[in-house]
Amino acid sequence: MRLPSLSQALIGGIFFQKASALNLNLNDEASIKSTASTIAFGLVRYYTGNNTGDVPGNLPDPYFWWEAGAMFGTLIDYWSLTGDETYNAITTQAMLHQASDTADFMPINQTRTLGNDDQGFWAMSAMTAAELKFPDPPEDKPQWLALAQAAFNQWASRWDETTCGGGLRWQIFRFNNGFNYKNSISNGCFFNIASRLARFTGNQSYAEWATKIWDWEEKMGLITDDYDVLDGINVNLETNECHKRDEIQWTYNAGIYLHGSAVMYNMTKDDLWKKRLDGVIEATVKTFYINETAPGVLVEQFCEDRGFCDIDQRSFKGYLTRWMARATQLASHTYERIHPLLETSAAAAAKACSGSPAAALYRGIPGTACGFRWTSGGFDGMVGVGEQMNALSAVASMLVDRTEGPVTADTGGTSKGNPGGGNGPARSDRGAKILKPITQGEKAAAGILTGVMLLGVIGGVTFVML
Repeated sequence: MRLPSLSQALIGGIFFQKASALNLNLNDEASIKSTASTIAFGLVRYYTGNNTGDVPGNLPDPYFWWEAGAMFGTLIDYWSLTGDETYNAITTQAMLHQASDTADFMPINQTRTLGNDDQGFWAMSAMTAAELKFPDPPEDKPQWLALAQAAFNQWASRWDETTCGGGLRWQIFRFNNGFNYKNSISNGCFFNIASRLARFTGNQSYAEWATKIWDWEEKMGLITDDYDVLDGINVNLETNECHKRDEIQWTYNAGIYLHGSAVMYNMTKDDLWKKRLDGVIEATVKTFYINETAPGVLVEQFCEDRGFCDIDQRSFKGYLTRWMARATQLASHTYERIHPLLETSAAAAAKACSGSPAAALYRGIPGTACGFRWTSGGFDGMVGVGEQMNALSAVASMLVDRTEGPVTADTGGTSKGNPGGGNGPARSDRGAKILKPITQGEKAAAGILTGVMLLGVIGGVTFVML
């Protein structure tokens, strides 16, 4: 996940306006559903993958592939909470298309930008589909549970104990920037899926992996004694030494470990997992919910107030919101601590959905475009997929205590698994065929060809001028 920032000052300066917000009544289920429906419509209007000639599952520029996977997970969660089936067909189409021919969310056309976390967001959406009983695909297509298991198996094969004593690298392929970084979100995707597979299937080996990943994060200081979740640690590719932690905290890093530890506590009833869960919750509240402007409202604290969150980062709050909401179903003792925060943020998010930017930026209902800052009391001028997802998750989370929680294979789950998935002959331990390095001979040949083409262009231009 990486993308240079847009000029938010320009966007805000041109399009800022205060309009009447969505009319959300937190005490009225119909109002919550209606508000969520309006926000969902604005979100899906960004999607073009179901248009003729486009690729199912892809968002248009400037959005990376991973955020589309996150969007469909958000829509699955929305369906589960509201019962609205409007977007189920495009969700199934997109998920199955992007599962790729090898049923592992490793499409060849994403190789140049594909990280472990990118694959992870699609896998977590598949796991959400299995847990929430989203309609199963046709029998001749990959199944939700099997897709999550395939990603798990590939991550297990990439676990790298030659550096840092373990952990996943951010990038799958050495030629991608970030191969020298082991980050909490990539390992968090692995941890989150491992814990959920353990609960869903009852297979203890998944639980052992979840424990192993958490312990590694603690050993590297990426989960601190105070349960702050830091971003990652650098790896020297020449010496294999691990050094220089990146201590930035992001909402989605906190959320992915919060949710996974709630799953582990739900399954084990172990006091250690309760301690970890409660610790991450308190660290999350301290870091992301305590602010002078609007106490109890979620803030992406590192970049939001200073106005330089990039397109990726402007979607993170929605994932934390979803995971906190589901944690209350998995560990009921957390409800009293979490629900008031979700409630305050939902009200603030709805007020932020009051924009009417140009149609080129937003094609939803005028007056309902969602901004990024929920502390502003209105629309802040920043619009996009992330902003819509954040608000949708915030509003829909108000229904989590009125709907069924995630199931297991023993409590109503119907999704079929494939414990050996992701290990087919077309995949290597890096998850896909590695491209050969360019040789000196190939470079020389390319140089000669370029020279010949350049001479041809010069000759052609001279001929035309004469």
